[in-house]
Amino acid sequence: MTKKLQSITNKTAPVAALAAVILIWFICCNFEIVPAYMLPSPADVAKAFSVNFAIMMKQAVYTLQEAVYGLGIGIILAFFAAALMDRFSFVHKAVYPVLIITQTIPTIAIAPLLVLWMGFGMAPKITLVVITTFFPVAIGLLDGFKSADNDEINMLRSMGAGRLQIFRHIKLPSAAGSFFSGLKISASYAVVGAVISEWLGGFNGLGVYMTRVKKAYAFDKMFAVIVFISVISLLLMAFIGVLQKAVMPWERKNRKGN
Repeated sequence: MTKKLQSITNKTAPVAALAAVILIWFICCNFEIVPAYMLPSPADVAKAFSVNFAIMMKQAVYTLQEAVYGLGIGIILAFFAAALMDRFSFVHKAVYPVLIITQTIPTIAIAPLLVLWMGFGMAPKITLVVITTFFPVAIGLLDGFKSADNDEINMLRSMGAGRLQIFRHIKLPSAAGSFFSGLKISASYAVVGAVISEWLGGFNGLGVYMTRVKKAYAFDKMFAVIVFISVISLLLMAFIGVLQKAVMPWERKNRKGN
């Protein structure tokens, strides 16, 4: 009974928190605590969302392409970087500090340079997404590789297993959880990174559409785009959660056992 109550509470808590935020938002707008030109009401945002949904979907195609391409390239680069850092200590000492330094540079500062170097096409957007998504996946994989059980590794070595076999049967499964944790973070970064790059130069995408409605002082539409971007990020994270359950069936069994 207690477990069921905890399960219900865990599921309803996010909904209750979101409802509380919307209620406070509604009160601030309804009683004019915040002026309407600064903060549109939830009703106005919902109306703008429904009216402009088709336009936002059309623009989202470009943003999602940039996010998915950049995330895919970032995952591939992160995998090879983490594998090399795990295998060679000198690579770890040389590359790891550089990775940390790249995360101290604001993406909003990099984006104009990428547009200047690569033009207004899709290339600078994808590059910025790669930069923003690479780090969480690389660090997650590296931590997972390092956390592999040494006893299991030594047992495989005693049975004549090579480095590739140890990597495949021990290190990859041990890194799966950390990889998906980093991937969830990177998925949200991918959409935001694509939108930020579109702010500073481009012809299509949710970021370009957001700048247009901002210049027109249509803040209800601007808030609608923000909600739309949040929904896309949440859906991507949910998809990764489903993928994680499919790839790591042993994790579900362990939870049921507990």
